[in-house]
Amino acid sequence: MLLALSLNDFVIVDSLDLQFQPGFTVLTGETGAGKSITLDAVGLLLGDKADYAQVRGGAKEARLSALFDLSAMPELQNELREQGFLADDADELSVRRIIDAKGKSRSYLNGQAATLAQLKSIGSRLIDIHGQNAHQSLNREAAQRELLDAFAGCLPLAQEVAAAYRARQSALAALKAAEEQREQLQIERERLEWQHGELSRVAPAPGEWESLSQSHDSLAHAAELVQTAREVEDIIDGERGLQYYVYRCQKNLESLSGIEPRFAEALELLASVEAELGEAAAAVRGVASRTELDPAELAAQEERMGELMSMARKYRIEPQELPAKLEETEAALQRLEAAADTQALEAAARERDREYAEVAERLSAERRAAALRLAEEVTENMQHLAMKGAQFAIELVPASPTAHGLEHIQYQVSANKGSPLRPLNKVASGGELARISLSLQVAAGRHTRIPTLIFDEVDTGIGGGVAETVGRALRRLGTAHQVLAVTHLPQVAACGEHHWQVSKNSDSEQTVSSIRVLDEAGRTGEIARMLGGETITATTLSHAAEMLANAAERPHSDTEAV
Repeated sequence: MLLALSLNDFVIVDSLDLQFQPGFTVLTGETGAGKSITLDAVGLLLGDKADYAQVRGGAKEARLSALFDLSAMPELQNELREQGFLADDADELSVRRIIDAKGKSRSYLNGQAATLAQLKSIGSRLIDIHGQNAHQSLNREAAQRELLDAFAGCLPLAQEVAAAYRARQSALAALKAAEEQREQLQIERERLEWQHGELSRVAPAPGEWESLSQSHDSLAHAAELVQTAREVEDIIDGERGLQYYVYRCQKNLESLSGIEPRFAEALELLASVEAELGEAAAAVRGVASRTELDPAELAAQEERMGELMSMARKYRIEPQELPAKLEETEAALQRLEAAADTQALEAAARERDREYAEVAERLSAERRAAALRLAEEVTENMQHLAMKGAQFAIELVPASPTAHGLEHIQYQVSANKGSPLRPLNKVASGGELARISLSLQVAAGRHTRIPTLIFDEVDTGIGGGVAETVGRALRRLGTAHQVLAVTHLPQVAACGEHHWQVSKNSDSEQTVSSIRVLDEAGRTGEIARMLGGETITATTLSHAAEMLANAAERPHSDTEAV
Protein backbone atom coordinates (compact mmCIF):
# COMPACT_ATOMS: atom_id res chain seq x y z
CA MET A 1 0.00 0.00 0.00
CA LEU A 2 1.13 3.54 -0.75
CA LEU A 3 1.80 5.35 2.53
CA ALA A 4 3.26 8.71 1.55
CA LEU A 5 4.25 10.84 -1.44
CA SER A 6 6.55 13.88 -1.38
CA LEU A 7 7.14 16.28 -4.27
CA ASN A 8 9.59 19.18 -4.45
CA ASP A 9 9.96 21.60 -7.38
CA PHE A 10 7.89 19.36 -9.64
CA VAL A 11 6.02 21.09 -12.52
CA ILE A 12 4.04 23.75 -10.63
CA VAL A 13 4.39 22.12 -7.21
CA ASP A 14 6.76 23.91 -4.84
CA SER A 15 6.58 21.42 -1.97
CA LEU A 16 3.96 18.78 -1.25
CA ASP A 17 3.74 16.00 1.33
CA LEU A 18 0.80 13.60 1.17
CA GLN A 19 -0.18 10.85 3.59
CA PHE A 20 -2.34 8.10 2.06
CA GLN A 21 -5.02 6.01 3.73
CA PRO A 22 -6.63 2.66 2.89
CA GLY A 23 -9.95 2.64 1.07
CA PHE A 24 -11.28 4.98 -1.61
CA THR A 25 -9.78 8.48 -1.94
CA VAL A 26 -11.02 11.04 -4.48
CA LEU A 27 -9.00 13.91 -5.90
CA THR A 28 -10.91 16.90 -7.31
CA GLY A 29 -10.26 20.45 -8.40
CA GLU A 30 -10.85 22.97 -11.14
CA THR A 31 -9.62 22.22 -14.65
CA GLY A 32 -5.92 23.05 -14.94
CA ALA A 33 -5.36 23.09 -11.17
CA GLY A 34 -2.94 20.17 -11.44
CA LYS A 35 -5.01 17.12 -10.50
CA SER A 36 -2.97 14.85 -12.74
CA ILE A 37 0.39 16.12 -11.47
CA THR A 38 0.24 13.71 -8.55
CA LEU A 39 -0.37 10.80 -10.91
CA ASP A 40 2.44 11.97 -13.20
CA ALA A 41 4.77 11.92 -10.19
CA VAL A 42 3.66 8.41 -9.27
CA GLY A 43 4.27 7.35 -12.87
CA LEU A 44 7.83 8.70 -12.72
CA LEU A 45 8.44 6.79 -9.49
CA LEU A 46 7.23 3.69 -11.32
CA GLY A 47 9.79 4.16 -14.08
CA ASP A 48 8.18 6.51 -16.63
CA LYS A 49 10.50 8.56 -18.84
CA ALA A 50 11.60 11.87 -17.30
CA ASP A 51 11.56 15.26 -19.02
CA TYR A 52 13.35 18.50 -18.16
CA ALA A 53 9.97 20.31 -18.43
CA GLN A 54 8.90 18.49 -15.26
CA VAL A 55 11.35 20.58 -13.21
CA ARG A 56 9.63 23.68 -11.81
CA GLY A 57 10.76 26.89 -13.51
CA GLY A 58 13.85 28.37 -11.83
CA ALA A 59 14.66 25.18 -9.88
CA LYS A 60 17.80 23.08 -10.39
CA GLU A 61 16.05 19.75 -9.94
CA ALA A 62 12.79 18.07 -9.08
CA ARG A 63 12.74 15.59 -6.18
CA LEU A 64 10.08 12.91 -5.82
CA SER A 65 9.74 10.15 -3.24
CA ALA A 66 7.16 7.60 -2.13
CA LEU A 67 6.91 5.17 0.77
CA PHE A 68 5.18 1.78 0.44
CA ASP A 69 4.04 -0.75 3.04
CA LEU A 70 5.02 -4.27 1.90
CA SER A 71 3.81 -6.17 4.96
CA ALA A 72 1.15 -7.96 2.88
CA MET A 73 3.56 -8.78 0.03
CA PRO A 74 6.03 -11.43 1.33
CA GLU A 75 7.07 -12.55 -2.17
CA LEU A 76 8.11 -9.04 -3.18
CA GLN A 77 9.90 -8.63 0.15
CA ASN A 78 11.97 -11.75 -0.56
CA GLU A 79 12.88 -10.54 -4.05
CA LEU A 80 13.96 -7.14 -2.73
CA ARG A 81 16.07 -8.80 -0.04
CA GLU A 82 17.75 -11.00 -2.65
CA GLN A 83 18.57 -7.87 -4.65
CA GLY A 84 19.91 -6.10 -1.57
CA PHE A 85 17.20 -3.41 -1.43
CA LEU A 86 15.45 -4.50 1.77
CA ALA A 87 16.81 -5.36 5.21
CA ASP A 88 15.76 -8.65 6.83
CA ASP A 89 13.64 -6.93 9.48
CA ALA A 90 12.12 -4.25 7.21
CA ASP A 91 8.73 -4.21 5.46
CA GLU A 92 8.69 -0.69 3.96
CA LEU A 93 10.11 0.43 0.62
CA SER A 94 11.22 3.97 -0.16
CA VAL A 95 11.33 4.95 -3.85
CA ARG A 96 13.11 8.19 -4.73
CA ARG A 97 13.82 9.92 -8.03
CA ILE A 98 15.69 13.14 -8.81
CA ILE A 99 15.33 14.90 -12.18
CA ASP A 100 17.71 17.72 -13.11
CA ALA A 101 17.03 20.68 -15.41
CA LYS A 102 18.57 18.77 -18.35
CA GLY A 103 16.10 15.92 -18.01
CA LYS A 104 18.61 13.45 -16.56
CA SER A 105 17.42 11.47 -13.58
CA ARG A 106 18.70 9.32 -10.73
CA SER A 107 16.64 6.64 -9.01
CA TYR A 108 16.94 5.00 -5.60
CA LEU A 109 15.28 2.12 -3.75
CA ASN A 110 15.68 2.37 0.02
CA GLY A 111 18.62 4.73 -0.55
CA GLN A 112 20.44 2.48 -3.04
CA ALA A 113 20.88 3.38 -6.70
CA ALA A 114 18.42 1.57 -8.98
CA THR A 115 17.72 1.39 -12.71
CA LEU A 116 14.48 2.41 -14.42
CA ALA A 117 13.96 -1.23 -15.34
CA GLN A 118 14.03 -2.11 -11.64
CA LEU A 119 11.57 0.69 -10.85
CA LYS A 120 9.21 -0.57 -13.56
CA SER A 121 9.48 -4.19 -12.48
CA ILE A 122 8.81 -3.42 -8.83
CA GLY A 123 6.36 -0.56 -9.42
CA SER A 124 4.13 -2.65 -11.68
CA ARG A 125 3.42 -4.88 -8.69
CA LEU A 126 2.69 -2.00 -6.32
CA ILE A 127 0.40 0.32 -8.31
CA ASP A 128 -1.85 -0.06 -11.35
CA ILE A 129 -2.73 3.25 -13.05
CA HIS A 130 -5.79 3.48 -15.30
CA GLY A 131 -5.38 6.67 -17.32
CA GLN A 132 -8.28 8.80 -18.55
CA ASN A 133 -7.70 7.49 -22.08
CA ALA A 134 -7.31 3.89 -21.00
CA HIS A 135 -10.57 2.95 -22.69
CA GLN A 136 -9.07 3.89 -26.06
CA SER A 137 -6.48 1.14 -25.66
CA LEU A 138 -9.29 -1.41 -25.59
CA ASN A 139 -9.41 -1.13 -29.38
CA ARG A 140 -5.92 -2.67 -29.54
CA GLU A 141 -5.61 -6.43 -29.44
CA ALA A 142 -2.46 -6.21 -27.31
CA ALA A 143 -4.36 -4.38 -24.55
CA GLN A 144 -7.27 -6.84 -24.75
CA ARG A 145 -4.90 -9.81 -24.54
CA GLU A 146 -2.93 -8.39 -21.60
CA LEU A 147 -6.06 -7.59 -19.62
CA LEU A 148 -7.45 -11.10 -20.15
CA ASP A 149 -4.14 -12.71 -19.15
CA ALA A 150 -3.97 -10.54 -16.04
CA PHE A 151 -7.53 -11.49 -15.11
CA ALA A 152 -6.70 -15.17 -15.67
CA GLY A 153 -3.51 -14.90 -13.62
CA CYS A 154 -1.50 -16.36 -16.48
CA LEU A 155 0.90 -13.51 -17.32
CA PRO A 156 3.89 -15.71 -16.31
CA LEU A 157 2.55 -18.48 -18.56
CA ALA A 158 2.25 -15.97 -21.41
CA GLN A 159 5.91 -15.11 -20.91
CA GLU A 160 6.76 -18.82 -21.11
CA VAL A 161 4.89 -19.00 -24.41
CA ALA A 162 6.83 -16.04 -25.77
CA ALA A 163 10.14 -17.65 -24.74
CA ALA A 164 9.12 -21.01 -26.26
CA TYR A 165 8.13 -19.26 -29.49
CA ARG A 166 11.51 -17.52 -29.71
CA ALA A 167 13.28 -20.86 -29.22
CA ARG A 168 11.05 -22.44 -31.87
CA GLN A 169 11.75 -19.66 -34.38
CA SER A 170 15.48 -19.85 -33.70
CA ALA A 171 15.50 -23.61 -34.37
CA LEU A 172 13.49 -23.17 -37.58
CA ALA A 173 15.81 -20.38 -38.72
CA ALA A 174 18.88 -22.58 -38.13
CA LEU A 175 17.31 -25.39 -40.15
CA LYS A 176 16.34 -23.04 -42.98
CA ALA A 177 19.82 -21.51 -43.07
CA ALA A 178 21.42 -24.96 -43.24
CA GLU A 179 19.18 -25.98 -46.11
CA GLU A 180 19.68 -22.73 -48.04
CA GLN A 181 23.43 -22.57 -47.48
CA ARG A 182 24.20 -26.23 -47.92
CA GLU A 183 26.70 -25.60 -50.76
CA GLN A 184 28.41 -22.69 -49.00
CA LEU A 185 28.63 -24.70 -45.78
CA GLN A 186 30.22 -27.58 -47.65
CA ILE A 187 32.86 -25.26 -49.16
CA GLU A 188 33.59 -23.74 -45.75
CA ARG A 189 33.81 -27.19 -44.16
CA GLU A 190 36.32 -28.32 -46.77
CA ARG A 191 38.44 -25.23 -46.12
CA LEU A 192 38.40 -25.82 -42.37
CA GLU A 193 39.16 -29.51 -42.82
CA TRP A 194 42.18 -28.65 -44.97
CA GLN A 195 43.43 -26.13 -42.38
CA HIS A 196 42.83 -28.58 -39.56
CA GLY A 197 44.71 -31.32 -41.41
CA GLU A 198 47.64 -29.03 -42.18
CA LEU A 199 47.92 -27.85 -38.58
CA SER A 200 47.44 -31.37 -37.24
CA ARG A 201 50.38 -32.64 -39.34
CA VAL A 202 52.61 -30.01 -37.74
CA ALA A 203 51.00 -30.83 -34.38
CA PRO A 204 52.16 -27.80 -32.38
CA ALA A 205 52.07 -28.49 -28.65
CA PRO A 206 51.34 -25.87 -25.99
CA GLY A 207 54.64 -24.42 -24.69
CA GLU A 208 56.66 -26.24 -27.37
CA TRP A 209 58.02 -23.11 -29.05
CA GLU A 210 59.24 -21.59 -25.80
CA SER A 211 60.95 -24.84 -24.71
CA LEU A 212 62.43 -25.39 -28.16
CA SER A 213 63.83 -21.86 -28.33
CA GLN A 214 65.60 -22.22 -24.99
CA SER A 215 67.06 -25.63 -25.86
CA HIS A 216 68.21 -24.40 -29.26
CA ASP A 217 70.02 -21.45 -27.71
CA SER A 218 71.89 -23.79 -25.39
CA LEU A 219 72.92 -26.17 -28.19
CA ALA A 220 73.91 -23.36 -30.54
CA HIS A 221 76.29 -21.89 -27.96
CA ALA A 222 77.47 -25.16 -26.40
CA ALA A 223 81.19 -24.78 -27.35
CA GLU A 224 81.31 -21.22 -26.10
CA LEU A 225 79.53 -22.19 -22.88
CA VAL A 226 81.96 -25.05 -22.14
CA GLN A 227 85.06 -22.99 -22.92
CA THR A 228 83.94 -20.04 -20.80
CA ALA A 229 82.97 -22.30 -17.88
CA ARG A 230 86.39 -24.01 -17.89
CA GLU A 231 88.26 -20.71 -18.10
CA VAL A 232 86.34 -19.28 -15.16
CA GLU A 233 86.91 -22.48 -13.16
CA ASP A 234 90.62 -22.27 -13.82
CA ILE A 235 90.75 -18.59 -12.74
CA ILE A 236 89.01 -19.48 -9.48
CA ASP A 237 90.46 -22.87 -8.67
CA GLY A 238 93.60 -23.12 -10.82
CA GLU A 239 97.19 -23.51 -9.62
CA ARG A 240 97.54 -19.77 -9.16
CA GLY A 241 93.81 -18.97 -9.06
CA LEU A 242 91.82 -16.73 -6.78
CA GLN A 243 91.42 -19.35 -4.11
CA TYR A 244 95.23 -19.73 -3.92
CA TYR A 245 95.65 -16.03 -3.13
CA VAL A 246 92.81 -16.07 -0.61
CA TYR A 247 94.58 -18.97 1.11
CA ARG A 248 97.86 -16.98 1.19
CA CYS A 249 96.09 -13.99 2.74
CA GLN A 250 94.53 -16.16 5.43
CA LYS A 251 97.91 -17.69 6.38
CA ASN A 252 99.63 -14.31 6.63
CA LEU A 253 96.94 -12.86 8.86
CA GLU A 254 96.68 -15.93 11.08
CA SER A 255 100.36 -15.66 12.02
CA LEU A 256 99.77 -12.16 13.39
CA SER A 257 96.22 -12.45 14.70
CA GLY A 258 97.51 -13.14 18.20
CA ILE A 259 99.30 -9.76 18.13
CA GLU A 260 96.53 -7.77 16.38
CA PRO A 261 93.01 -8.94 17.35
CA ARG A 262 91.48 -6.76 14.67
CA PHE A 263 92.81 -9.21 12.02
CA ALA A 264 90.11 -11.64 13.20
CA GLU A 265 87.38 -9.69 11.36
CA ALA A 266 89.41 -9.81 8.13
CA LEU A 267 89.86 -13.55 8.55
CA GLU A 268 86.10 -14.07 8.85
CA LEU A 269 85.50 -12.11 5.64
CA LEU A 270 88.15 -14.07 3.79
CA ALA A 271 86.54 -17.33 4.93
CA SER A 272 83.22 -16.15 3.46
CA VAL A 273 84.94 -15.21 0.20
CA GLU A 274 86.58 -18.64 0.05
CA ALA A 275 83.25 -20.38 0.47
CA GLU A 276 81.53 -18.29 -2.21
CA LEU A 277 84.39 -18.81 -4.66
CA GLY A 278 84.01 -22.54 -4.08
CA GLU A 279 80.29 -22.36 -4.91
CA ALA A 280 80.97 -20.30 -8.05
CA ALA A 281 83.57 -22.80 -9.24
CA ALA A 282 81.15 -25.68 -8.64
CA ALA A 283 78.42 -23.89 -10.60
CA VAL A 284 80.54 -23.28 -13.72
CA ARG A 285 81.96 -26.80 -13.44
CA GLY A 286 78.37 -28.14 -13.54
CA VAL A 287 77.60 -26.12 -16.68
CA ALA A 288 80.67 -27.52 -18.40
CA SER A 289 79.83 -31.10 -17.43
CA ARG A 290 76.13 -30.92 -18.48
CA THR A 291 76.58 -29.10 -21.80
CA GLU A 292 76.84 -31.46 -24.73
CA LEU A 293 78.04 -30.73 -28.22
CA ASP A 294 75.39 -32.52 -30.36
CA PRO A 295 75.30 -31.20 -33.96
CA ALA A 296 72.58 -33.70 -34.94
CA GLU A 297 70.20 -32.56 -32.18
CA LEU A 298 70.91 -28.92 -33.05
CA ALA A 299 70.06 -29.58 -36.70
CA ALA A 300 66.82 -31.37 -35.72
CA GLN A 301 65.74 -28.48 -33.54
CA GLU A 302 66.52 -25.93 -36.24
CA GLU A 303 64.43 -27.94 -38.69
CA ARG A 304 61.49 -28.10 -36.25
CA MET A 305 61.69 -24.38 -35.52
CA GLY A 306 61.75 -23.63 -39.24
CA GLU A 307 58.63 -25.75 -39.72
CA LEU A 308 56.76 -23.94 -36.95
CA MET A 309 57.87 -20.51 -38.15
CA SER A 310 56.79 -21.29 -41.72
CA MET A 311 53.33 -22.37 -40.55
CA ALA A 312 53.03 -19.29 -38.33
CA ARG A 313 53.89 -16.97 -41.22
CA LYS A 314 51.26 -18.67 -43.35
CA TYR A 315 48.54 -17.87 -40.82
CA ARG A 316 50.08 -14.50 -39.89
CA ILE A 317 50.46 -15.33 -36.23
CA GLU A 318 53.36 -15.90 -33.81
CA PRO A 319 54.77 -19.46 -33.56
CA GLN A 320 53.65 -19.77 -29.94
CA GLU A 321 50.03 -19.07 -31.06
CA LEU A 322 49.86 -22.16 -33.31
CA PRO A 323 48.36 -24.51 -30.65
CA ALA A 324 45.53 -22.05 -30.04
CA LYS A 325 44.95 -21.76 -33.78
CA LEU A 326 44.61 -25.54 -34.01
CA GLU A 327 42.04 -25.56 -31.19
CA GLU A 328 40.16 -22.68 -32.81
CA THR A 329 39.99 -24.54 -36.12
CA GLU A 330 38.74 -27.70 -34.39
CA ALA A 331 35.97 -25.74 -32.60
CA ALA A 332 34.93 -23.95 -35.82
CA LEU A 333 34.80 -27.26 -37.67
CA GLN A 334 32.61 -28.78 -34.95
CA ARG A 335 30.22 -25.81 -35.05
CA LEU A 336 30.02 -25.97 -38.82
CA GLU A 337 29.35 -29.69 -38.80
CA ALA A 338 26.55 -29.12 -36.28
CA ALA A 339 25.11 -26.28 -38.41
CA ALA A 340 25.19 -28.49 -41.49
CA ASP A 341 23.64 -31.50 -39.74
CA THR A 342 20.12 -31.06 -41.09
CA GLN A 343 18.87 -34.22 -39.43
CA ALA A 344 19.85 -32.94 -35.99
CA LEU A 345 18.46 -29.51 -36.82
CA GLU A 346 15.16 -31.01 -37.95
CA ALA A 347 14.95 -33.00 -34.71
CA ALA A 348 15.69 -29.85 -32.68
CA ALA A 349 13.04 -27.89 -34.59
CA ARG A 350 10.44 -30.61 -33.96
CA GLU A 351 11.29 -30.66 -30.26
CA ARG A 352 11.04 -26.86 -29.96
CA ASP A 353 7.73 -26.95 -31.83
CA ARG A 354 6.41 -29.62 -29.47
CA GLU A 355 7.47 -27.60 -26.41
CA TYR A 356 5.83 -24.48 -27.79
CA ALA A 357 2.60 -26.28 -28.63
CA GLU A 358 2.41 -27.78 -25.15
CA VAL A 359 2.78 -24.50 -23.28
CA ALA A 360 0.66 -22.55 -25.80
CA GLU A 361 -2.23 -25.02 -25.46
CA ARG A 362 -2.10 -24.66 -21.68
CA LEU A 363 -2.31 -20.88 -22.10
CA SER A 364 -5.26 -21.25 -24.50
CA ALA A 365 -7.12 -23.43 -22.00
CA GLU A 366 -6.65 -20.90 -19.21
CA ARG A 367 -7.68 -18.06 -21.50
CA ARG A 368 -10.86 -19.84 -22.55
CA ALA A 369 -11.93 -20.43 -18.96
CA ALA A 370 -11.06 -16.88 -17.91
CA ALA A 371 -12.76 -15.36 -20.98
CA LEU A 372 -16.11 -16.84 -19.92
CA ARG A 373 -15.78 -15.59 -16.34
CA LEU A 374 -14.62 -12.11 -17.35
CA ALA A 375 -17.36 -11.75 -19.98
CA GLU A 376 -20.02 -12.67 -17.42
CA GLU A 377 -18.73 -10.16 -14.86
CA VAL A 378 -18.36 -7.33 -17.40
CA THR A 379 -21.84 -8.01 -18.82
CA GLU A 380 -23.28 -7.84 -15.31
CA ASN A 381 -21.42 -4.58 -14.59
CA MET A 382 -22.60 -2.99 -17.85
CA GLN A 383 -26.25 -3.45 -16.87
CA HIS A 384 -25.74 -0.85 -14.14
CA LEU A 385 -23.82 1.63 -16.29
CA ALA A 386 -26.67 2.78 -18.55
CA MET A 387 -26.15 -0.20 -20.88
CA LYS A 388 -29.21 -2.26 -19.98
CA GLY A 389 -29.48 -5.33 -22.17
CA ALA A 390 -25.90 -4.98 -23.45
CA GLN A 391 -23.76 -8.08 -23.67
CA PHE A 392 -19.99 -8.49 -23.57
CA ALA A 393 -18.06 -11.48 -24.91
CA ILE A 394 -14.46 -12.49 -25.58
CA GLU A 395 -13.73 -14.62 -28.62
CA LEU A 396 -10.51 -16.56 -29.04
CA VAL A 397 -9.96 -16.74 -32.79
CA PRO A 398 -7.62 -19.62 -33.78
CA ALA A 399 -4.48 -18.38 -35.51
CA SER A 400 -1.05 -19.49 -36.61
CA PRO A 401 1.52 -19.80 -33.82
CA THR A 402 2.83 -16.44 -32.58
CA ALA A 403 4.74 -15.20 -29.57
CA HIS A 404 1.34 -14.47 -27.99
CA GLY A 405 -0.13 -17.93 -28.41
CA LEU A 406 -2.38 -19.84 -30.75
CA GLU A 407 -5.25 -17.36 -30.96
CA HIS A 408 -6.19 -13.73 -31.48
CA ILE A 409 -8.11 -12.12 -28.63
CA GLN A 410 -11.18 -10.17 -29.73
CA TYR A 411 -13.49 -8.29 -27.37
CA GLN A 412 -17.05 -8.20 -28.68
CA VAL A 413 -20.08 -6.27 -27.57
CA SER A 414 -23.75 -6.03 -28.26
CA ALA A 415 -24.73 -2.55 -27.10
CA ASN A 416 -28.47 -3.26 -27.29
CA LYS A 417 -30.58 -6.24 -26.46
CA GLY A 418 -31.06 -8.48 -29.48
CA SER A 419 -28.21 -6.95 -31.46
CA PRO A 420 -25.52 -9.36 -32.68
CA LEU A 421 -22.10 -9.40 -31.05
CA ARG A 422 -19.56 -7.42 -33.06
CA PRO A 423 -15.93 -6.38 -32.45
CA LEU A 424 -15.67 -3.67 -29.81
CA ASN A 425 -14.02 -1.11 -32.09
CA LYS A 426 -16.82 -1.48 -34.65
CA VAL A 427 -19.86 -0.70 -32.53
CA ALA A 428 -18.95 1.09 -29.28
CA SER A 429 -19.12 4.89 -29.05
CA GLY A 430 -16.66 6.89 -26.95
CA GLY A 431 -19.00 7.01 -23.97
CA GLU A 432 -19.77 3.32 -24.23
CA LEU A 433 -16.06 2.54 -24.45
CA ALA A 434 -15.47 4.46 -21.24
CA ARG A 435 -18.19 2.52 -19.43
CA ILE A 436 -17.01 -0.83 -20.81
CA SER A 437 -13.45 0.06 -19.77
CA LEU A 438 -14.59 0.82 -16.24
CA SER A 439 -16.59 -2.41 -16.12
CA LEU A 440 -13.48 -4.32 -17.16
CA GLN A 441 -11.27 -2.53 -14.66
CA VAL A 442 -13.68 -3.18 -11.81
CA ALA A 443 -13.99 -6.84 -12.79
CA ALA A 444 -10.24 -7.33 -13.20
CA GLY A 445 -9.49 -5.32 -10.06
CA ARG A 446 -11.22 -7.90 -7.91
CA HIS A 447 -8.76 -10.54 -9.03
CA THR A 448 -5.49 -8.60 -9.08
CA ARG A 449 -3.00 -8.74 -6.21
CA ILE A 450 -1.76 -5.19 -6.90
CA PRO A 451 -2.53 -3.30 -3.67
CA THR A 452 -3.06 0.22 -5.09
CA LEU A 453 -5.33 1.11 -8.02
CA ILE A 454 -5.40 4.64 -9.45
CA PHE A 455 -8.13 5.88 -11.81
CA ASP A 456 -7.50 9.11 -13.72
CA GLU A 457 -10.87 10.45 -14.96
CA VAL A 458 -11.95 7.09 -16.37
CA ASP A 459 -15.52 8.30 -15.68
CA THR A 460 -15.33 10.76 -18.60
CA GLY A 461 -18.46 10.68 -20.76
CA ILE A 462 -20.91 9.52 -18.08
CA GLY A 463 -23.06 11.33 -15.56
CA GLY A 464 -26.25 11.29 -13.48
CA GLY A 465 -27.26 8.01 -11.92
CA VAL A 466 -24.57 6.15 -13.87
CA ALA A 467 -21.90 8.33 -12.26
CA GLU A 468 -23.27 7.44 -8.83
CA THR A 469 -23.09 3.77 -9.75
CA VAL A 470 -19.46 4.25 -10.80
CA GLY A 471 -18.69 5.91 -7.48
CA ARG A 472 -20.24 3.04 -5.56
CA ALA A 473 -18.24 0.55 -7.65
CA LEU A 474 -14.99 2.33 -6.90
CA ARG A 475 -15.83 2.56 -3.21
CA ARG A 476 -16.60 -1.14 -3.10
CA LEU A 477 -13.30 -1.79 -4.89
CA GLY A 478 -11.69 0.17 -2.05
CA THR A 479 -12.66 -2.54 0.42
CA ALA A 480 -10.10 -4.87 -1.18
CA HIS A 481 -7.60 -2.32 -2.53
CA GLN A 482 -6.31 1.13 -1.90
CA VAL A 483 -8.12 3.17 -4.59
CA LEU A 484 -7.36 6.74 -5.70
CA ALA A 485 -9.57 8.39 -8.33
CA VAL A 486 -9.13 11.73 -10.06
CA THR A 487 -12.67 12.78 -11.00
CA HIS A 488 -14.71 15.72 -12.22
CA LEU A 489 -18.05 14.14 -11.28
CA PRO A 490 -19.66 15.13 -7.95
CA GLN A 491 -21.52 11.81 -7.80
CA VAL A 492 -18.19 9.94 -7.82
CA ALA A 493 -16.55 12.38 -5.40
CA ALA A 494 -19.39 11.96 -2.91
CA CYS A 495 -18.65 8.21 -2.69
CA GLY A 496 -15.07 8.77 -1.57
CA GLU A 497 -14.03 7.84 1.94
CA HIS A 498 -11.32 10.49 1.80
CA HIS A 499 -11.36 13.67 -0.28
CA TRP A 500 -8.45 15.81 -1.49
CA GLN A 501 -8.83 19.12 -3.27
CA VAL A 502 -6.28 20.46 -5.75
CA SER A 503 -6.00 24.22 -6.13
CA LYS A 504 -3.74 26.58 -8.05
CA ASN A 505 -2.57 29.95 -6.75
CA SER A 506 -0.68 32.63 -8.67
CA ASP A 507 1.21 35.73 -7.67
CA SER A 508 3.33 38.17 -9.66
CA GLU A 509 6.21 35.72 -9.89
CA GLN A 510 4.89 32.15 -10.07
CA THR A 511 1.98 29.73 -10.10
CA VAL A 512 1.91 27.00 -7.45
CA SER A 513 -0.37 23.97 -7.16
CA SER A 514 -1.29 22.55 -3.76
CA ILE A 515 -3.46 19.78 -2.30
CA ARG A 516 -5.38 19.82 0.95
CA VAL A 517 -7.41 17.18 2.77
CA LEU A 518 -11.05 18.23 3.09
CA ASP A 519 -13.12 17.87 6.22
CA GLU A 520 -16.89 17.37 6.07
CA ALA A 521 -17.64 21.06 5.53
CA GLY A 522 -14.89 21.33 2.95
CA ARG A 523 -16.25 18.31 1.08
CA THR A 524 -19.72 19.83 1.01
CA GLY A 525 -18.35 23.05 -0.44
CA GLU A 526 -16.22 21.28 -3.05
CA ILE A 527 -19.04 19.03 -4.24
CA ALA A 528 -21.31 22.10 -4.38
CA ARG A 529 -18.71 23.77 -6.62
CA MET A 530 -18.65 20.68 -8.83
CA LEU A 531 -22.46 20.79 -9.03
CA GLY A 532 -22.99 24.50 -9.55
CA GLY A 533 -19.78 25.99 -10.81
CA GLU A 534 -18.41 29.31 -9.54
CA THR A 535 -21.68 30.47 -7.95
CA ILE A 536 -22.52 28.33 -4.95
CA THR A 537 -26.05 28.70 -3.62
CA ALA A 538 -27.82 27.33 -0.61
CA THR A 539 -29.55 24.89 -2.95
CA THR A 540 -26.31 23.47 -4.31
CA LEU A 541 -24.89 23.23 -0.78
CA SER A 542 -27.99 21.38 0.36
CA HIS A 543 -27.78 19.07 -2.64
CA ALA A 544 -24.10 18.41 -1.95
CA ALA A 545 -24.77 17.58 1.70
CA GLU A 546 -27.57 15.24 0.65
CA MET A 547 -25.27 13.44 -1.81
CA LEU A 548 -22.65 12.92 0.90
CA ALA A 549 -25.24 11.66 3.34
CA ASN A 550 -26.70 9.22 0.82
CA ALA A 551 -23.25 7.92 -0.09
CA ALA A 552 -22.40 7.36 3.56
CA GLU A 553 -25.69 5.59 4.33
CA ARG A 554 -25.82 3.44 1.20
CA PRO A 555 -24.43 -0.06 1.78
CA HIS A 556 -21.43 -1.10 -0.30
CA SER A 557 -21.38 -4.83 0.23
CA ASP A 558 -19.26 -7.15 -1.85
CA THR A 559 -22.38 -8.68 -3.34
CA GLU A 560 -23.87 -5.36 -4.52
CA ALA A 561 -23.81 -4.94 -8.28
CA VAL A 562 -21.76 -2.23 -9.91
